[in-house]
Amino acid sequence: MAADIHPTASVDKNARLEEGVTIGAYALIGPKVRLGTGTVVHHHATVEGNTRLGKENEIFPYAFVGGKTQDLKYKGGDPGLEIGDHNVFREFCTVHTATEDENSTTIGSHNNFMAYCHVAHNCTLGDHIIMSNNATLAGHVTLEDHCIIGGLTAIHQFCHIGLYAMLGGCAKVVQDVPPYMICDGNPAKMRAINRVGLFRAGFSDDEVGILNQAFKTIYREGLNRSQALEKLKQNNQAGTPKMRRLIDFIENSQRGIT
Repeated sequence: MAADIHPTASVDKNARLEEGVTIGAYALIGPKVRLGTGTVVHHHATVEGNTRLGKENEIFPYAFVGGKTQDLKYKGGDPGLEIGDHNVFREFCTVHTATEDENSTTIGSHNNFMAYCHVAHNCTLGDHIIMSNNATLAGHVTLEDHCIIGGLTAIHQFCHIGLYAMLGGCAKVVQDVPPYMICDGNPAKMRAINRVGLFRAGFSDDEVGILNQAFKTIYREGLNRSQALEKLKQNNQAGTPKMRRLIDFIENSQRGIT
C-alpha cells in the first residue's frame, strides 16, 4: 500500500516513505528522513534531519522530531536520530539529533512520550519507557528499559537511569538512579524499590524481597558507596541476574548514584 500523503503536506522528494505511511495536513518531512511501514505523522507535525524511524510509530500534531541539537558544541556535519518501532510522540514533543557527526540520538521501541516531552542530543533510550508530560532529558542521558519518568521531571546531562526505575513528578535528578528503585523530590532522593512496578512486570515475591533488602543495604544502613557494594557482593544472592545488574550498575556509575 502506497503512502497516504495529504495534499497540503510538505514532503521532500528525497525522503523515503515505506508502505502504509500516513502524512497529515501541513506536516513537514525533510529530505533525509526515513519513515518505516505504517508510521503516522499527524497534521502540523515535523520530521527533519538525518532521522530514521522504524515501523508503526505515531507522531502527533506539532511534535518536532529530528531537530538540530541545541548543544553549542555543534560544529556541523550530519549527526543522526535513530528510532525503533511502535513509539508514540504526543503533541509538542521535541527530539533532537546528536551533536557530533556520525553519532546518533537513539530511541528503542514501544515507548510513550507524552505532550511537551524533550529528548536532547546523544540520549540513549531503551524500550517500553513512559515519559509523562513535560519530562525533560538533557544531553547524553541514558534510560534503560521500562523506566517511568514523571511529569515535569528534569534529568541532568550524562545521568543514567536503570531498568524499571520510576521517577516521581517534578523530580530534579542530577546523579544516576539504580535499577528497580523509586526516586522523587527536588533535589531527588531515593524512596523505595519500585515494588508495584516489579510485581506488574512478573518479578517473584523472592526477587522483590531480595531487591528490597538490597535497597536497605544501600540507603538505610549508613554505609558509603564502597561499603554498600562490598556488603551486596557478600550477599548469598549476589550472583542472581537481577542482583548482579544492580551491583554492576552501582559499580560502574560515573556520576555517583542518587
